[in-house]
Amino acid sequence: MAARRREQATYQDLIDAPDNLTAELVDGELFLSPQPSIPHSRFASALGMDIGSAYDRGPGGWWIMDKPEIHFAYNSRVAVPDLGGWRRERIPELPTDHRFTVAPDWVCEVLSPSTFRWDREVKLPLYAEYEVPWAWYVHPVQHYVEIRKLIGGELSLIERHEGDAKFRAEPFMDVEIDLGSIWASPPAS
Repeated sequence: MAARRREQATYQDLIDAPDNLTAELVDGELFLSPQPSIPHSRFASALGMDIGSAYDRGPGGWWIMDKPEIHFAYNSRVAVPDLGGWRRERIPELPTDHRFTVAPDWVCEVLSPSTFRWDREVKLPLYAEYEVPWAWYVHPVQHYVEIRKLIGGELSLIERHEGDAKFRAEPFMDVEIDLGSIWASPPAS
């Protein structure tokens, strides 16, 4: 189960977090989450391979990263999406340490019971505040993908794909996403 610490946390608290937890820090609140479930990991891995082969390793001009540590405000507003993507024209070279200090062009959050509220109530507004143009929110148990686009300062829902749908979505229109081949288990009833 994920844990939220209410006292004023610092980046040192994030560094001191156990290695088996993902640590994030927003405005003094430290959020610790466990390793993801198999359906969660399966979706993030498969989507990363689909998009990465076309855009990161192909001629697409993106860096696609698993679990990047993004410092929206250095050492005080730190988020770790399941996947993040940067256009190479914005950051031609990857950072030399583990910190990204440039907001991504795309994030993907794979929702789980332990992170659902944090991902929606804290990170989604944070991404909008720092003008991340695209966010995909995935529910690997209920089998849906939400495509969100920055419009008027909010990451607004513009598409939703469910079940075994096949679709193309911005910012990765060259890749057809086949949900039926990605889900690790049948949908929850």
